[in-house]
Amino acid sequence: MLEAIRNRRSIRKYAKQAVPPEKLEILLRAAMQAPTARNLQPWEFVVTQNRGIMNRIPEVHPYSQMVRTAGAAILVCGNKKLRNDISYLLEDCSAAVQNILLEAVNQELGAVWLGIYPKEDRVRGISRLFNLPEHIIPIALVSIGIPGETKEFENRYNTGKIHTDCW
Repeated sequence: MLEAIRNRRSIRKYAKQAVPPEKLEILLRAAMQAPTARNLQPWEFVVTQNRGIMNRIPEVHPYSQMVRTAGAAILVCGNKKLRNDISYLLEDCSAAVQNILLEAVNQELGAVWLGIYPKEDRVRGISRLFNLPEHIIPIALVSIGIPGETKEFENRYNTGKIHTDCW
């Protein structure tokens, strides 16, 4: 697991290949193993490999150009009918996104986390593009593909960020 954590990088360049459906299922299984407050599991996922949809995502999300060349994308959403508290909804869905990113490394896929919530223009645009019901809030989009780039390990360990017992 530490190897996957250390090797996780935001991959924005992809080879022009589809992501096999069995790998997408493995990513979704990993996502749904994430912890949630009170085990409510308030997430919903929209998986797309539809080039028409993927080409339109950058029209509503300014930092998502890489989706146009990705093999797939997973939209991670929160279901307000299952959890109305947006703070916990964000935490629950973020844990699912992190699991997707770590399993992507394990599956030898490249992935990048694209934040949507709380940017209202992105929330509205993505909701319209994916035809989401009103109680479903798009939290993040994960762009996924066969890596077209590699990135070296970056040591982010910083003892200056560690405090013992109290500040």
